[in-house]
Amino acid sequence: MLLSRLARRSLRQATLAARCIQRHTAVGFNAAAPPSTTPTRWSSSGSEAERASPVKVETVSVGEDDSRIRIERTKADQTTERRTLQLGDVQPKEFFNHETHLEVLWNDNHRSIHPWKWLNCWFPRGFSEELRIDEYVFKPAWLINSIADKVDYRLGVEQIMADLTKNIWVHGFCLVENAEPTPEATKAFLEKIGPIRNTHYGGFYDFVPDLALADTAYTNIALPAHTDTTYFTEPAGLQAFHCLEHEAPPDHNPDEPLGGESLLVDGFQVARTLKRESPGLFDVLREAKIPWHASGNKGIAITPNHTYPVIEVDRESNKIYRIRWNNDDRGVVHLFDSKRWYEAARKWNEIIRRESSQYWFKLTPGTIVIFDNWRVMHGRSAFKGNRRMCGAYIPRDDFVSRYRETNFEHDRVIAQNLNQCASHGSSVLRRMPPSLRRKAIP
Repeated sequence: MLLSRLARRSLRQATLAARCIQRHTAVGFNAAAPPSTTPTRWSSSGSEAERASPVKVETVSVGEDDSRIRIERTKADQTTERRTLQLGDVQPKEFFNHETHLEVLWNDNHRSIHPWKWLNCWFPRGFSEELRIDEYVFKPAWLINSIADKVDYRLGVEQIMADLTKNIWVHGFCLVENAEPTPEATKAFLEKIGPIRNTHYGGFYDFVPDLALADTAYTNIALPAHTDTTYFTEPAGLQAFHCLEHEAPPDHNPDEPLGGESLLVDGFQVARTLKRESPGLFDVLREAKIPWHASGNKGIAITPNHTYPVIEVDRESNKIYRIRWNNDDRGVVHLFDSKRWYEAARKWNEIIRRESSQYWFKLTPGTIVIFDNWRVMHGRSAFKGNRRMCGAYIPRDDFVSRYRETNFEHDRVIAQNLNQCASHGSSVLRRMPPSLRRKAIP
């Protein structure tokens, strides 16, 4: 009896999902498309005639008497080269309770399997923990410098990738030790995380302080803490640096340091500190949108798709997910926001410069630092002599994929990918019209 009630409850929830799909994708229907003839169910192993059929049908949602829907997956129309979406008439005919899943027999005699764990996660507060990939965990790694995570380059690739990506996910950065101090080996290692991102600076970078490009990175001056590529709609995900060599100038006193220490600052920690100490100023940097740009090189004028704030907060979870901070890339603050914004920026910078916010270390040949550019700001002290650096950007989506695939079982990753919306069920309900909301709650 309990299983039957749960089955009916699951079907009501699935019906609601079908309604939402129908409602929110209706604008994408091809109204001009001719009505479907007798469709053939999609099958990769079907006959030549079936594979040649212009319409392939796949049931992806369920319905009850008052809401019947089937979404048909079609191949591109050979005449218009457009995809069409037709609505069919399908409803559950009978269902069977099993220990691990619900089996549904449809009125066209198709049988579908729906695991209970999958169905349950669509109920309010029913998102299965077994399907949840660990969310970002805030751990301020900079409070004690000695806890900086490191991995050994000489370990097996899969173990390195698992430890490396997890350290970056949790702490925001990781040091790779005992690496081969060559650009070729560094590039090959970074490509094991994900594809290197090309920008107007190229892909993999290998440079000395010669101002070959109009960027302060190509100098020997000190650089304050900042994030890179603020001027892209999607800033670089990971950034890596490897110091291949640092030669002292001919007249250098060996008792004096050469400089060039690297600086990391946890932008999420800075934002949390700002919110705790000055909530109003935190709101300013979260809400005031700034024009970011890259205009220093001839023929280059890059800006994002629109203006962005310094602190970006996810609207669903209300969690900080990205920091944009580089005064050299910042455009003009809007006149009506300027006084309050500069007050907030001054407080933000003061927190960044606190000793408790900063993690200083010296990069030497054989050590690669890789950090989350959406979270961690980086900088350096001024240096003497000639220093050769190499490194690259890696897209964030590829980093997240590598982290999940090396730290969790593949099936669990796929299950989470397919059920991402389930964890936001309560927010979806809040946005629904009252009539649908009443039906959504069992």
